[in-house]
Amino acid sequence: MSSVTNRIKDVKQPRGGYINPSAFKVETIEDGKVLGEENLHPSVLGMVVDYLTRFVMGAPVAEAFKIPIVGYRTRMLLAGKEAITRDKKMKIDIESLLQQIISLDNASIIAACKACTYDVWFRNPTGALFAKGADETTPDDTTIENIKIMVERSVSFWKKYGPITVDGFTFEEKGYTSTVDSGDGDYLTANTLWDFKVSKTKPTNKHTLQLLMYWIMGQHSEKEEFRNITRLGIFNPRLNTVYTLDTSAVPKDIIMAVEKDVICY
Repeated sequence: MSSVTNRIKDVKQPRGGYINPSAFKVETIEDGKVLGEENLHPSVLGMVVDYLTRFVMGAPVAEAFKIPIVGYRTRMLLAGKEAITRDKKMKIDIESLLQQIISLDNASIIAACKACTYDVWFRNPTGALFAKGADETTPDDTTIENIKIMVERSVSFWKKYGPITVDGFTFEEKGYTSTVDSGDGDYLTANTLWDFKVSKTKPTNKHTLQLLMYWIMGQHSEKEEFRNITRLGIFNPRLNTVYTLDTSAVPKDIIMAVEKDVICY
């Protein structure tokens, strides 16, 4: 049993990938801003940009940061009493951190970065034991500025490509299989399934397979929100670039191969 992303790591794709990234239409948005080097792990940075964007666009902070909240509760169950007491003394427990998130000011961004370290306790509790905690995570000035720029770019993106119809989606019950039994996506709009990436490079065939799997699993789930999805999209606020592909352009034999050999329906 695997999540979508873990399953992709185990799959050997055909040459170029099930969907070659070059098949996607590319639109780069110019704003004249250049990002510097950050001091945070890319996975934490991606979550911070994602959750802060949701918050800035109007979601209550507890809704925008719901996964770190669940992760913190898991940590409280698994971590020792000493660690929890230390968190409280240093005011880095999840409740204290979320109270500090009020806008896109520096203090809010620092608190958001610390809060996002609890995300891993939800997604990968074993790996969380070796990940940096909130007390070891403080973005420097360049990282803070980068986060501001990427959140602002994300908000601008949604003004053009939104509105969002579903914020976070899953595939209960028929979408999952005994091989791929977990996985959740970022956003749906009226006709597009979107994934956000903050990598420094263009999408890879792992990213495009992830999108295709999400779309296929959505169709199998028979959920109403997937009925009109006819396009796959990636937005990278670091590169300020949009990548899109109509699902009608994906060959039927590729869809069948992913269904049979990757997701294993």
